[in-house]
Amino acid sequence: MIHNGKNVTDLKIAYIGGGSKGWAWGLMSDLAVADDISGSVYLYDIDYDAAKANEIIGNTVKNSKGAVTDWKYVAVKTIDEALTGADFVVISIFPGTMDEMNSDVHCPEKYGIYQSVGDSTGPGGIVRSLRTIPMMQEIANAVKKNCPDAWVINYTNPMTVCVKTLYETFPEIKAFGCCHEVFGTQKLLTDVLKEYKGIEGVKRNEIKVNVIGVNHFTWLTSAKYKNIDLFPLYKEFCEKYGEEGYGVKADTNWMNDFWEYAEKVKMELFLRYGYIAAAGDRHLAEFCSNHWYLASRERVAHMKFGLTPVDFRRENYKKLGAKSARLVNGEEQFEITETGEEGVMQIRALLGLEDLVTNVNIPNRGQIPNLPIGAVVESNAVFSDNSVVPVFAGEIPTVIHPLIARICDEQQMIVKAGIERDLELAFIAFLNDPLVSLAPPEARALFDEMIQNTKKYLTMYNVK
Repeated sequence: MIHNGKNVTDLKIAYIGGGSKGWAWGLMSDLAVADDISGSVYLYDIDYDAAKANEIIGNTVKNSKGAVTDWKYVAVKTIDEALTGADFVVISIFPGTMDEMNSDVHCPEKYGIYQSVGDSTGPGGIVRSLRTIPMMQEIANAVKKNCPDAWVINYTNPMTVCVKTLYETFPEIKAFGCCHEVFGTQKLLTDVLKEYKGIEGVKRNEIKVNVIGVNHFTWLTSAKYKNIDLFPLYKEFCEKYGEEGYGVKADTNWMNDFWEYAEKVKMELFLRYGYIAAAGDRHLAEFCSNHWYLASRERVAHMKFGLTPVDFRRENYKKLGAKSARLVNGEEQFEITETGEEGVMQIRALLGLEDLVTNVNIPNRGQIPNLPIGAVVESNAVFSDNSVVPVFAGEIPTVIHPLIARICDEQQMIVKAGIERDLELAFIAFLNDPLVSLAPPEARALFDEMIQNTKKYLTMYNVK
């Protein structure tokens, strides 16, 4: 890496999961329009052919409209080759296959448990965690061996479990987890500002918020635009739109006929507790008691969000594979698009090119005093030259603390179970989850069935 104070060249970014057909293409777009950094991206994936395809695609991005920098993309066959000498590491992996995710999401439906995403919490998120923890341990040890001073950016879900495992495995690691869910809430608040104050053209990052909680179950305890307190306006907004929902009907081909950006879950939680739930409805619903929002398909339809079927994901994956082939063969031109993600902004801030304050997932160092020290939490942090310092968020308000603390403790338990390869402890976490509204014998039957469905990824647990 060469740093002249204004520009950084010869950066090395290692991309673990480099065959990605979503996040990787987004990173390519964002890097191409950053005019003060350049270098190489080393792509490692257990599917080398997928990484090789991204090498070809990545090396054409410089010819796309809007590109201002030329990055070199290199597919490699070993994680060591990708990580050796890396300045930054991006983790974006899919733990298992669609078959395992099909079990995560749909197996619980036989027991009346519905999941809108199934990758962060609930029975699906817990079993996915058990697959993911050993993978994250391997990555953390490889970082320790090859690039211990690199900054590690995680996009993989379950976010909290992944980041906690990285730190448990390599305590000195410089890692954080990125999530864009808060951004959507900031954008919603710009709509509130427009409706009640007539102020247009506000960018979402001009809405200053205090973020508190755990990933995908984040809350805002304050929200302001300049000197305007947005909480009273948001209350009016929720009272107006809470029953029917706000937003536009989505493309029914995307998920299902009921799915809208209605924000009914978000608004109902605000009217109940007085604080702004700051993730999308599909995530928020999964962290709440089962009978609140996910008791039945009819309840989901009433709340106007959706259950993402794995068949949709399979079909979308096929479409992305076809697009990858067209990009590789030159039948389609790579199009640079604004992703709205902050990964490249964070890289630039860590290089000292600008300062940035944004929400991030890192271990609790006291920024949230009434959650356990060391637990991975989501709050704001200041990014500057080689530094990520959490902003003091304050205590979680009493009325929502039990909701968040329960999830935080569950996540801590899951990581402990995964690292110790203790399926009985994992079952206790499973039994305690808000979505698992089953008697213990039924919960055991569901847990055992899901473990059997994913056992080829759990050989280190000695699954019988």
